Amino acid sequence: MPPMINDNRFSGRVALVTGGSSGIGAATAARLAAEGAQVASLDLSDVAPPGVLTLTGDVSSSTDVDASVAQAELELGPIDVLVCSAGIPGRSLRTVDVDDAEWRRVLAINTDGVFFCNRAVIPGMVRRGYGRIVNVASIAGKEGNPMAAAYSASKAAVIALTKAIGKDLARDGVAVNCVAPAVIETPILGGISDQHIEYMVERIPMGRMGAAEEVAALVCWLASEECSFSTGATYDISGGRAVY
Repeated sequence: MPPMINDNRFSGRVALVTGGSSGIGAATAARLAAEGAQVASLDLSDVAPPGVLTLTGDVSSSTDVDASVAQAELELGPIDVLVCSAGIPGRSLRTVDVDDAEWRRVLAINTDGVFFCNRAVIPGMVRRGYGRIVNVASIAGKEGNPMAAAYSASKAAVIALTKAIGKDLARDGVAVNCVAPAVIETPILGGISDQHIEYMVERIPMGRMGAAEEVAALVCWLASEECSFSTGATYDISGGRAVY
């Protein structure tokens, strides 16, 4: 079933989506563009949905992030919407088998990247008195998944970071929220073992993985002016898995 599009909901708005080359990021970038936004994608890949400005960079580098934000604003205008979707699953390992390099790799992209991107756009949003930030966390950040200590920790950090920033900016016209999906059918699953995927799907009462477009629908509401009295919150999209 194709997504229902709200024509012109983002008319006149500029959005930056990290991880916009695939999965949730690509679905979100495409929907934002379809609903009238000018959209830039920041990713290691230069692939993006049609009509989306591609910026290549590494979100774990604050230098890359700052340069990409500046480039997006130079080409499209001041950023009104930030969606942080870039992330990696990490390797499916028991905690004692996670070495220092793997731990830092996952936290650098999944947590540092969200922090760097949020920090980069906040001054402009506050100065203009308007902004919407949506960070992509995970149900693993609330419950913790076995064989995923680094990933679970990184997403728990995204949830806490979102709560803190949301409260920082609560009176500045900038709403900051996050989504916590259960397992979504995207290319990120290529880095996870079948056993790990089965564990996650078995815990979803609806009995299936979610689709990237389903997550994008929630993200785009949170990124819109319609989301006017919510900040620092975590929105579950888990097929019934989340219980709080």
